[in-house]
Amino acid sequence: MALLEEIEQWTEDSTQSSIFWLNGLAGTGKSTIAQTVAQQCFANGRLGASFFCSSLRNHGDPGIIFPTLAFQLAQKYANVRSTLIRHLQDNPDIAHESLETQAKELIIEPLKSADIPMVIVIDALDEFKDKRSSSMVIPVLENIVRQVPKTKFFITSRPEPLIKGGFRRLECVTRVSALHDIAPQLIDNDIRLFLKHELSELATQWSLDNWPTPAQLDLLCTRAAGLFAYAVATVKFLDRAVRMPSTLFAIIERSPNDTVHEGKVKEVHGGLSLDSLCTSILQVSFIGNSAEDDDMVRSVLAAAALFTPPCSPSAIPKTVRAQTSEVVDIKEVMQILGSIHSLLELRDDPDHPVRPFHKLLSDCLTDSERCDRRFFIPRDSLMPI
Repeated sequence: MALLEEIEQWTEDSTQSSIFWLNGLAGTGKSTIAQTVAQQCFANGRLGASFFCSSLRNHGDPGIIFPTLAFQLAQKYANVRSTLIRHLQDNPDIAHESLETQAKELIIEPLKSADIPMVIVIDALDEFKDKRSSSMVIPVLENIVRQVPKTKFFITSRPEPLIKGGFRRLECVTRVSALHDIAPQLIDNDIRLFLKHELSELATQWSLDNWPTPAQLDLLCTRAAGLFAYAVATVKFLDRAVRMPSTLFAIIERSPNDTVHEGKVKEVHGGLSLDSLCTSILQVSFIGNSAEDDDMVRSVLAAAALFTPPCSPSAIPKTVRAQTSEVVDIKEVMQILGSIHSLLELRDDPDHPVRPFHKLLSDCLTDSERCDRRFFIPRDSLMPI
């Protein structure tokens, strides 16, 4: 992928800008690219720390970013650790200070002592309930890179007005790349390569000959319409241990040709939306359910995809009981979540929080025009937890 090569060159060239801001609409692959960049930097020893703001979804306080980065940096670099310990001893309440003070004592001073070139990855900077919070971080990042010039920041977000304005004021130290401005044929080619590789792996596992066909790849690429999130969800859906991927593919082929994308804006990308894919996955996973079963599924879905902070599977039974008085066993929760693993970030550890792999799942579930009525969850039915 040409963009990844461009980013890799940026990470290695000390003469280039200190900040790389990658922006794009929902579903265009920003988080996938951020994860790839973090993995590449880790492999070549240049990753200092990373922070994925989607873990803060619907939270307004960005004050956890710098303490989290500082913790990772202290784990990796002894010089950072010793300096950081002294600052924490002098000011144990630093986590409650302003972002500027946090950056100075937790990041700038410790990194000056380390004097090591590194890349710090921050993904989904726009994922705050209060959009002003995102823009508050940007001038602090400028202060860091000016005082610690060997440190680079790779940042992704949607092109929100306040964020755009913040980076516009940092033009002299920021490189900007917009995914939605990249030639569509280049994006489509990358998606095709991704799908071809992943589905070929599945074909080998299941001993499938001549699958997928070129026509089937064409169909998926058309329906992805430039959305990496669609391609990733499709692969996860097809990679179900108990059913052949070719059988599941037939379900995708029969999906309605819906063109609703982010915010119910029609014809933005063309092709089949994530909404229809999510609906198809839910319908296949819970086919034959009774109305009572659907009630339980909705309750578990609400706890897994809509609540903040995110629930762990082990906490969902208690949460569901508090919300609906329904009694749900942890085994039932794990069965439900496992059935829709392609829509979730789900670990084997039942105490680890579960999250939707993409925010469009929660948007879809709470919009009656976009969701199958069996799985629709009105937001006003959710009690605070």
